[in-house]
Amino acid sequence: MVRYYLVIPVAVGLIAGIFAAMYFANPQNDELTMSKILEISSPYEGNSAAPITIIEFGDYQCTFCYKFHGSSLGTIKDEYVETGKASLIFVDFPLNGPDSVLAAEASHCAKDQGKFWEYHDQLYNNWKGERTGWINNDSLNVFAQGIGLDLETFNSCLESAKYRQQVLDTYDLGQEIGINATPSFLIVSGDEIVKITGNQPIDVFRKTLDSM
Repeated sequence: MVRYYLVIPVAVGLIAGIFAAMYFANPQNDELTMSKILEISSPYEGNSAAPITIIEFGDYQCTFCYKFHGSSLGTIKDEYVETGKASLIFVDFPLNGPDSVLAAEASHCAKDQGKFWEYHDQLYNNWKGERTGWINNDSLNVFAQGIGLDLETFNSCLESAKYRQQVLDTYDLGQEIGINATPSFLIVSGDEIVKITGNQPIDVFRKTLDSM
């Protein structure tokens, strides 16, 4: 049985809530949904057998996702992922239109060559705002070249729209389980699920992770 937690330390402004309580009233739904998330997510960063899984729902154009990537994420990796306390996966939630969908498709094409996380980092390291046109076929090729992808294979994947429907379906699944902003996080440990919304200060993540 899933237990639902409200984590609302007012001093740090955490926006948190009950995670899809109606949907997860049935434990079979819980197992099915987690299985679906893992099928369409990134590969694990860290040990997949870690006691805590951090699921980030993100958009490559999102301002606060970009800020999270440059702030709390590094500390989370150092203190929790690298030490084996938690693993991390990324799930597409492309709020900002077709360019965000295209970037997500490109990340999965990079995954086909074993370099999802390297490409993910390239996108955020070269971020230039929301809906400013910086995500296009030329820039995606530059990012692919920068991490040593085979460009012919990468472009064939992108041009075929191999992952487009998956990305769109992932967005729909996120909405179905109560995700409505980026970045949003589901911190999962056994039958405990805590939802955190926004680029919160690192102490918010520490308090949640340490308590689990």
